[in-house]
Amino acid sequence: MIWTMRNTSAGLVAATLAGVLLSLPQAALSQSPSSSASASTQTDDTVGSSASARLDKKQFRDVKVSVDNALATLTGTVNLYVDKADAEKRVRKAKGVTAVRNLIEVAGPRISDHDLQAKLAEKLAYDRVGYGNAFNAITVSVENGFVTLGGHARTYVDRDSALALAATTSGVRDMADEIQVDPTSVTDDQTRMAVARAVYGYPSLSKYAIDPVKPIRISVQNGHVELYGLVDSQADKDTAYTRANGVPGVFEVKNYLQVAEQPAKKQK
Repeated sequence: MIWTMRNTSAGLVAATLAGVLLSLPQAALSQSPSSSASASTQTDDTVGSSASARLDKKQFRDVKVSVDNALATLTGTVNLYVDKADAEKRVRKAKGVTAVRNLIEVAGPRISDHDLQAKLAEKLAYDRVGYGNAFNAITVSVENGFVTLGGHARTYVDRDSALALAATTSGVRDMADEIQVDPTSVTDDQTRMAVARAVYGYPSLSKYAIDPVKPIRISVQNGHVELYGLVDSQADKDTAYTRANGVPGVFEVKNYLQVAEQPAKKQK
């Protein structure tokens, strides 16, 4: 009788333990999704707070940050394109952010593409004067406020200066950098100076060295010379080509100089 009772008690204990063990995985599984979602939300909230803290500047007062699975989305408005770019750089450095989607719009006054392009062209013409400005041939085009900078820069400093100039100009909604930086070479530097002396040292071409807005711009890439700018006549264009092509060490010259239209041609 005692044996039977002990067996019965042991069976009840075993059955109870088995029931508890079987129920544990189900309980864990049923709690897992909600716990995971809570942890994910908490992480996104934390990352969002960290990202927002990096935009604690008056120029970002109208910018909002939302985070979903470590992807930070920026919305709102700023006054200048440089602020839009800066906001993205700041948020990328926030702990936990793996990617940034920049939907910020540049507000501010609207400027026609024609006027904006003329404004930027003038600024670029005087940019880096005294630092080899004539060796930069940077172009600018504008479409619906979207500015594309192209052409050639002598150094990365020259390129970055041009980009900064455009980014801080009112009316620029977005930008693309297509500027090519000429190769770093002592030989090319010597060629640049030699071509400049040959071109500007010629009497009929010396006038182009007076006004920084209207120089004959010289780009050199591994001994290959390209001429850019606006000249008064076809004779000046041809003379510049001949003078540059006669410099020792120059492999070839591509003449992209434009000839200004005469008043009579403009009337046609």
